[in-house]
Amino acid sequence: MMVFPIHTMVHLIIFQTVISVTSSAHVMGHSKVIRFLAVGDWGGLPYSPFTTPVEKRTAQQMGVVAEMMGADFVLSLGDNFYYDGVNSVTDKRFQETFEEIFSAKSLKDVPWFVVAGNHDHLGNVTAQIEYSKVSKRWNFPHYYYDLNFTITDSNTTVTILMLDTVLLCGISDDFQGKGPEAPKDYTVANTQLKWVKDKLKNSRSDFLIVAGHYPVWSIAEHGPTSCLVEKLYPLLTQYKISAYFCGHDHNLQFIQDSNGIGYVLSGAGNFMENSTRHKDYVPKEWLKFFYTDISSLGGFVYVEITSDEMLITFIEAHGKSLYQTTIPRRSNR
Repeated sequence: MMVFPIHTMVHLIIFQTVISVTSSAHVMGHSKVIRFLAVGDWGGLPYSPFTTPVEKRTAQQMGVVAEMMGADFVLSLGDNFYYDGVNSVTDKRFQETFEEIFSAKSLKDVPWFVVAGNHDHLGNVTAQIEYSKVSKRWNFPHYYYDLNFTITDSNTTVTILMLDTVLLCGISDDFQGKGPEAPKDYTVANTQLKWVKDKLKNSRSDFLIVAGHYPVWSIAEHGPTSCLVEKLYPLLTQYKISAYFCGHDHNLQFIQDSNGIGYVLSGAGNFMENSTRHKDYVPKEWLKFFYTDISSLGGFVYVEITSDEMLITFIEAHGKSLYQTTIPRRSNR
């Protein structure tokens, strides 16, 4: 049972997707609010039944929340297909792990905006990008791209930069327990990093969000990503973003640094892991919420943005609201 209030909303939204070199997607939001779900690491299994109980239950509850609260879109935060991504655009995994699982009526016409994780990069990421031409709700125009939204009544603007943290930092070998050591191609990595810096520098959005697969900060099994702490964190701080969304560690976390930036980790879409291996790698006062009950059947994040604030709710797969916090509109743009 949902433990937060139900709002009524008008399900009218206009989408205009523009794919360019930077693969921008421009979306016009509702008159008063923008609502979305964020889930990572939901990618099932490469053998029958091609899903897990955690993924199935998380998908069902996402459908419940979308029906009760409304959802304009879903942020898919990587590791979309375990363990080795997909082979081609006709790979059956698209049906078996995605289309047939996230099948609630309330999610039928809700677009997914996708980034790749390390397991996706073990397969054919280009095929995932090409699948955007096959599925009306799968939107993955480029390895990295930006989303721009407007709340029309208040002219409040929201920008989300969707990153490929694997191209930035390299492959994380989960089976060997090794984090990313270096990008495969430094030219590709530096090109994306410059793109990120330019986008952040030029943004005047009221809410500025960055999303990728690897965490900047995490207390769990994988912990902070040293490459992102070194290269991305200074930019996030300098340009005063609102929040960074990620997955990779298989739990739910909210970390807020001394600058007020929120780090939203939503990686409980397929597995639950209870490691706190890196708890000493994050300042103790930064950790605001951590959920990793291995008996749970997963969870995700629900976000509501108004003209004044971004409301973030962590939801367990049986519908319990675990933690709720707000991030204010950016004041220095």
